[in-house]
Amino acid sequence: MTQRDWIEKDFYKELGVSSSASTEEIKKAYRKLARELHPDANPGDVKAETRFKSVSEAYGVLSDDAKRKEYDETRALFGSGGFRGGYPGGAGGFPGGARGGGFDLNDLFARDATDGGGLGDLFGGLFGGGARTGAPPPPRSQRGADVESELTISFSDAVRGAEVPIRLSSPGRCERCGGTGSRPGSVPRTCPTCNGVGLVSRSQGAFAFSEPCTDCRGTGRIIDDPCTECGGDGASTRTRSLTVRVPAGVADGQKVRLKGQGEPGRGGAPAGDLYVTVHVTPHRVFGRSAKNSDDLTITVPLTFPELASGATVTVPTLDSPVTLKVPAGTASGRTFRVRGRGVTKRNGTSGDLLVTVEVAVPQRLDGAAAEALSAYAEATKDFDPRAGLLGGAR
Repeated sequence: MTQRDWIEKDFYKELGVSSSASTEEIKKAYRKLARELHPDANPGDVKAETRFKSVSEAYGVLSDDAKRKEYDETRALFGSGGFRGGYPGGAGGFPGGARGGGFDLNDLFARDATDGGGLGDLFGGLFGGGARTGAPPPPRSQRGADVESELTISFSDAVRGAEVPIRLSSPGRCERCGGTGSRPGSVPRTCPTCNGVGLVSRSQGAFAFSEPCTDCRGTGRIIDDPCTECGGDGASTRTRSLTVRVPAGVADGQKVRLKGQGEPGRGGAPAGDLYVTVHVTPHRVFGRSAKNSDDLTITVPLTFPELASGATVTVPTLDSPVTLKVPAGTASGRTFRVRGRGVTKRNGTSGDLLVTVEVAVPQRLDGAAAEALSAYAEATKDFDPRAGLLGGAR
């Protein structure tokens, strides 16, 4: 993506949000549009595919705080075709101080005279300088933007770990032209107007101000024969298949990073990263401990006689069932620990399974059961579990 894209395209309008929208609002708007416009949901619809590419491009900038800041400052600086009054660095000059974010002020101030585009261009009208000499500067490298995606896995896969294939649609280097923007077999040429700098001087009274070259739109290159795939941008939205290795014990909402799988870098810089947010489907039996996510939890219902007299019960795990001995006189709500039946950790050890026993009260009793319960109540009438309750409340 070039500076001209940031100057000419309104990414906020593309997503249907205001320039003051929060990160969450931007993400919500993008997800809604991505679902509606995704090529899989609109097969053969060229208009929807083009719109999907534009939405993805806009989100790639606005979802990244640093890139969004650069974009806002670049549009504020060049939105009207040049500096909006005042002097550079002062009120009405460059927003954000000495470095204007996405538009590197080295392009204006810090280049040597042999590179062109420095102070000689900016104040050439005042001091008689501004002539460009020497070779054009090399393109400025910039790391590719990070990309975000999501996937949903089962509880068992979250505990054990899994390799999950995903399909990702995001901006990437155009495969047809290799990112040059030119039709295969041709190459871009240096802009003769700005000598490849991307800036030209314009006299305004006693001063000469630099602004993006209108012939090359600030890129420093002229593409005479643009690539038919990307239209000369050097990047296109494409769908690719990746395998995400989800580590054992991943929690719901956790992000998995795939290094170098984001947008391609510019000028030889490395690509950005892919961050995949993992959503875990709840299990109908098992849960994760709030104190230690490596421990699994389960609640096992027992009858009153089993708790009172003791019992040996079979408890399920994610692997194979285990036998748990419940001693006589166990209170409802007590938790037992089964070692090594939780999440397998990176060091090879495993968390535990926390088994909480809970008395199961029948909703109805038949005649024999009701009679037996009455006999039990009569036999234990001297036992008052609330004996110290009222005295302790005084």
